[in-house]
Amino acid sequence: MKTFERILIKMVIIQCLFLIMTQLFLHKWNAFPELKQLSQYEGVTDNNFAELLETFRGK
Repeated sequence: MKTFERILIKMVIIQCLFLIMTQLFLHKWNAFPELKQLSQYEGVTDNNFAELLETFRGK
């Protein structure tokens, strides 16, 4: 059981490293400009916190 836990922890660490590398590749280095443009079009990158609060207040 100990060897399985050790392998599982190593896999989780490797998965986290790949996730961080992929996020850097896609967002910081602008690998796919279409993806960045699409996320701006959808409004994911905007700061809509005030509109969110207005929605919860019932406006």
